[in-house]
Amino acid sequence: MNRRTFLQASAIAPAALGSTSVAARPTSTQTISSERPSVVTPNGTTLPLRDVDGVKVGHLVAEAVDHEFAPGLRAQCWGYNGGTPGPTIEATEGDRLRLYVTNRLPEPTTVHWHGLILPNGMDGVAGLNQRPIPVGETFVYEFDLRHAGTFMYHPHYDEMTQIALGMVGMFIVHPRRPVGPPVDHDFALMTHEFRLEAGARRPDPNAMADFNVLTFNSRCYPATEPLVVGRGERVRIRLGNLGPMDHHPIHIHGLAFTMTATDGGFVPKSAQHPETTVLVPVGTTRVIEMVPTEAGDWAMHCHMTHHVMTQMGHRMSPMLGADTRRLDRRMRRVAPDFMTMGQTGMGGMDEMKMPVPRNSTPMRGGEGPFGGIDMGGMFTLLKVREDARAADPAGWHRHRRGRVAEVADPAAMRRDGIETK
Repeated sequence: MNRRTFLQASAIAPAALGSTSVAARPTSTQTISSERPSVVTPNGTTLPLRDVDGVKVGHLVAEAVDHEFAPGLRAQCWGYNGGTPGPTIEATEGDRLRLYVTNRLPEPTTVHWHGLILPNGMDGVAGLNQRPIPVGETFVYEFDLRHAGTFMYHPHYDEMTQIALGMVGMFIVHPRRPVGPPVDHDFALMTHEFRLEAGARRPDPNAMADFNVLTFNSRCYPATEPLVVGRGERVRIRLGNLGPMDHHPIHIHGLAFTMTATDGGFVPKSAQHPETTVLVPVGTTRVIEMVPTEAGDWAMHCHMTHHVMTQMGHRMSPMLGADTRRLDRRMRRVAPDFMTMGQTGMGGMDEMKMPVPRNSTPMRGGEGPFGGIDMGGMFTLLKVREDARAADPAGWHRHRRGRVAEVADPAAMRRDGIETK
């Protein structure tokens, strides 16, 4: 009997002996377990909570932050406790929380606890539920966590500006009696989108389309920290989306998963089904779980193709198939290094290491074990290893001989009846 089987059997036993019946709970079709790993927020932090007379107390500071999206790309954003996204809040169903919020922004703010069911006066909508928090003031929010789930937090004062500049965070409430098979890894990823012109110092909060910096936890690949897990281990990934406008179809290579929860609650076992892509609409969370069976470095990314590019120009004239030799000769009379791009496609541009404007990363991806990875933006890696705890997060998977696509053998092609002429 392995550890997971033992834990599941141990957790089921009390119910059989007369404790609260499984059928009486909202997640009646789920197995109960007693083990829970802490949630990991790649590139992020968790809000420290301390116990004061039975109340969990934390402190959020709304402030301007100097943020690095990726090497070579920084901006003055707004966030909480020195970062964007803000620290993940992690607590347990039944806890009472007291959260102090200090406003160091140049304008008032509030905090809305997105998806949580709580007293109306704690809901954080300026003018409706509370006075805005003035500049320099500290307000306190206090409420009981009555429902488990994966939630978020953000301002509800001038949200067009404040959310667009990065004021978002995840809020995770664990069930008092955990549901589902025990997981070995639990990750939180906030998707977000910014408009940042090349060389600009701040994102544009007025943008309503054509976002060009797409992120996981406010980082663009290759600055996104990989998710390192073990082969055969159960993995939970909590995805949130408080971006201004766009939904994100998040696709993971090399495995199938099931969606086990939304910000509205747990998905009954009977309604779960296998997927390889999950749509995360604006203003929602999606929780997915999986057990990887194939070791390797697997891509995880938004499947909107322009969401895995950073600061690409989306208003260029189409150049594919154009003959630009005459144009290039003329332009080089005044700019010797001039070269038209795009007439044969845009792949491999990162490897050319062409000069780019200051504080920008157009067409920049990362370096992989076989050359340049020409995707950036909302892209990260799920690194499946035999022993995740001993694995080097910066290392690459070592493929066994014959397990990598390569140039076809002519003799094998003739044997299989493949002709290329």
